[in-house]
Parts: sequence; C-alpha cells; structure tokens
Amino acid sequence: MMTMPIIPHDMPKLESPFAREMINGQYVVTPKIAEGYEWVFNDDSVLATEKLDGTNVSIVIENGTIASVWNRMNRLLFFSKGKKHIMEGLLESFDKGYCDLPDGQWFGELIGEKVNGNPLKIEGHLWVPFSTYAREHLAYKSWGKYPKTFDSISQWFEKDLFSLFIRRRTGEIAFPEGIVFIQPSTGKLDTKQAAACFNNRMAKLRRDMFPWAKAQGLDIHKSLSEK
Repeated sequence: MMTMPIIPHDMPKLESPFAREMINGQYVVTPKIAEGYEWVFNDDSVLATEKLDGTNVSIVIENGTIASVWNRMNRLLFFSKGKKHIMEGLLESFDKGYCDLPDGQWFGELIGEKVNGNPLKIEGHLWVPFSTYAREHLAYKSWGKYPKTFDSISQWFEKDLFSLFIRRRTGEIAFPEGIVFIQPSTGKLDTKQAAACFNNRMAKLRRDMFPWAKAQGLDIHKSLSEK
C-alpha cells in the first residue's frame, strides 16, 4: 500500500537554554534561564548528548527506501557537484546500518575531512543520525548527577566535558563542541508524518558561548591534557 508523500522540513534552529547577552562586545550566555527552556533543568528525562561539529543533513525514507537527501532545505542529488563527500558519508553510514530507519525524515550530522576542518579527526566522511546513534552512544550519563546550576555547568564545560565520539573511536580525551539537550518524553522517535526531531524539545549549549571561552580564545577541540 502506498503511503502519503513525506514533505521535507528544515531542522528547527536550536537555542541556548541560558539567556545570551552582549557583554564587553561578546555575545555570551548568562546565568539567567531563557524563557521557555526551564524544562532543560527541571525534567529528569532530558538527555544531554554531544553536539558534533559538522553540517546538518537529513534523509527522507519512503516505503523503506531513501527517497531524497537534504542539506537544510537544499535537495541533493546523488550526482551533485561539490557534494561528493556528503554522499560518501551517507554510503558509509548505510553500510554501518545507521540508515535502517522507519519511514520519515531523519536528521543527522555529516562529519569528516571536508567539513569544518574535520575537528573530530575521522578518515573519510560519516553521517551520524541524531535520533538513534547520538542518543544511544553520545548521551552523557553524568548529566543530572551534579547541580544543574550555571556555575556548575560552566565549570563542567570548561574543565571536564570530553567528546564521547572521539573517545569511542580513538580513546583520546578531547573537548567537544558542546551539548544538545533533548526532552524525549514529548514525542515518539518513529513518527512517519514528520521529522522525528519536531516531536522533541531541543536546545544547544556550546563551549564557545561562555564568557571564559571568549577570554581564552577557545579552541573547542583542544585535548584536555593540553589545557
């Protein structure tokens, strides 16, 4: 039986759970919780997953087959000049089983040698789906075990937060770009009518948003041992 065509959407822009202000010429986070983002700190079901430094790519699966590929709202054909690395990343993920997903639009991060200087230090390219791989392998178990105050989170980000992705692949301990907070209780993962991420409230917090990062001229992927 044929299903209704899936209409692609762009992934919503993620905002910081802490209000940001211009201070001394720098747009940084403050201890004030942004309006509408209290759930990040009040809901124990919230996941804190590593934010990968790449480019946003989504796939649309219809009738069990990848029907289209999107970089934001730009549809990418398999033969797209200058986009070979994206298709390589998707093929690598397909071989790993990361694309074995129900019908729907699925978002992920395309990372690798030709993306943002390859801060995650991988060979080739890889598409990492948010709703499966990121939740299963890139969620910080330490989130919620310590006070969810601005000072505590700031200290965690500055001194102790490390990339789960890099450690999982190489064993190296290095800083990540930041964290994406997800409230999974607001929706199901396998919706067929819309992108899975639209049913979950999300927020992001990068290390370079903090005042100390601006003052230090932050290198977000510097090894912890080099600090």
